[in-house]
Amino acid sequence: MAKPATSSRQSARAVQLRKGATIEMVRLTCPDAAQALKIAESFGTAVIDSDGIRQLHERLVIETADALGEGLGEKAMQIHLQRIVGAFIGSAHGAGQFYSRAVTEARDATAKAANDARDEDLDGPVGYDSAAQRKREFAADMGVQAHSLRMAAEGAVTAYAQVIGETWKPFERPVEQPGNSLNRKAAEAQMSAFD
Repeated sequence: MAKPATSSRQSARAVQLRKGATIEMVRLTCPDAAQALKIAESFGTAVIDSDGIRQLHERLVIETADALGEGLGEKAMQIHLQRIVGAFIGSAHGAGQFYSRAVTEARDATAKAANDARDEDLDGPVGYDSAAQRKREFAADMGVQAHSLRMAAEGAVTAYAQVIGETWKPFERPVEQPGNSLNRKAAEAQMSAFD
C-alpha cells in the first residue's frame, strides 16, 4: 500500500551548525588580570597593561568603523565587524587552549620531578634548568600571551556592541557534509519515490 505524499525528508532534518568560539569560552580558557599578575610576579615577567590593551583594541575597532562608515551600509558594517571581532575571539580562544595544555604538561612534569626515584626528571647540570622548570616557564609565557589576547578580544567585543548596538555572537555556518554528494542526493530523491 502506498503511503500518502509527505513533505521532503530533507526539511525534517536539522541542519548542523559549526559553533564558533565565544567571549565566554575565551574567559574560561584565558587568565584574567589577577591571574596574569600572579603569573608575572611568580615568574618575574613583565606586568601586562590589561586595561590599556583592552581600551586600545576597543578604540581600534571603533575607529575602523568610523573610517568605513560612509563606504559601508549598515548590514555590510555588521558583517565586517562580526568577522573582525570573530578573528580576535578565535585567536584568544586558541591561545587559551594552548595555555591550558601547557599548564597540564607543566603540572605533569613537576609531579614527576617530585618523585626522587626518577633519574630522568632530576635537575640538569649546573647552569641548566630541569625539564619541569622549562615547562613551567613556558606555561607562564603562554599564560601572559593568552591574557593579552583575551584583553584584545574583550575590547573588540565592547566596541562591536557600541557600533552595532547589539551583543556580538559568532557566525554559525552549516557543517559541510562531504558524504552528501550529488549522487547521494539523487539516490535519496529516487528512494523517496518509494515512500
